[in-house]
Amino acid sequence: MPPLPRHKGPRIITYYQTHHDASGKPISTLPLLNQPGIGLTHLVLAALHINEDPNALTLNDHPPSHPRFTTLWAEMRILQAAGVKVLGMLGGAAKGTYARLDSEDEATFKAYYGPLRDLVRAHSLDGLDLDVEEDMSLRGIVRLIDQLRADFGPSFIITLAPVAAALLDARRNLSGFDYEALEVMRGREIAWYNAQFYCGWGDCSNPVMYEMLLMKGWPAEKIVVGLVTNPDNGSGWVPWDVLGTVIPLLVGRHPRFGGVMGWEYFNSLPGGKERPWEWAQWMTNLLKGQRAVTDVQSKPAPHDLVDSVVIDDEGWDAPTPQSFDYFSDGLGDEDEED
Repeated sequence: MPPLPRHKGPRIITYYQTHHDASGKPISTLPLLNQPGIGLTHLVLAALHINEDPNALTLNDHPPSHPRFTTLWAEMRILQAAGVKVLGMLGGAAKGTYARLDSEDEATFKAYYGPLRDLVRAHSLDGLDLDVEEDMSLRGIVRLIDQLRADFGPSFIITLAPVAAALLDARRNLSGFDYEALEVMRGREIAWYNAQFYCGWGDCSNPVMYEMLLMKGWPAEKIVVGLVTNPDNGSGWVPWDVLGTVIPLLVGRHPRFGGVMGWEYFNSLPGGKERPWEWAQWMTNLLKGQRAVTDVQSKPAPHDLVDSVVIDDEGWDAPTPQSFDYFSDGLGDEDEED
């Protein structure tokens, strides 16, 4: 197996789980291409779920083939044509996907894996982000990675999304398996880790935790700092004035800094629901060593939002990150089965 492509600079990644607004109108990702000053490198489409019926895959709560996703899939192709890599996120807070893929019975694994493989092929996804937030064995995740590599070849991007604490201590973990052991066994196949520095499992209000990861031996280019883009998306949102100090510091100290990811796109600050692309615009310029682009600077984060943020400092007994209501799956279509 040839080595993975060498690091080409900090990644800017956004997760895209809320696909429609409250009225059912698609939330477009195309401003990430047509607004100035944005260097988005990857978009992670969330969230793919494997259900009890192996052939009943869902993208959030609906089949990926549902007409509601027609615009979405067309936009994903446009992003790819423009050079943005589009990955699918598998799993997340909803349980069951990885328990099914972890079956010791090979026939059962193949039955659940096959439709996922077919979906990736049908939509020409550039990779999968394995967000394991339920117990899974080391053997099971290795088998899944090996199967993906065998089916999609060396250019297919395989990432994982552990809570940042799991990269420091295997006991502070939502996934069950030890990420250090996985890195030893299959690190060559894993492009990077979208580490969740939020919800009490990480902290990016200062550089300490990231530096601890590097001291433990994790390569800088494989650790992407995961951030919530809005306090409504989870605890641990870091105010702009703080990020504007921490991120440039990490970039300056570590030439192979892995990048940043944001959960999630639709309401990203500073633009919010009206201009969610401004987060990527701001991050692009931040990673280039600038504070922010001019039009974003003119609209600083509201003080009431900054004042409402409380960083979790009570140790590692943090709750499992909770999902929030994404309009894409909350419309209650009467013509769909549950």
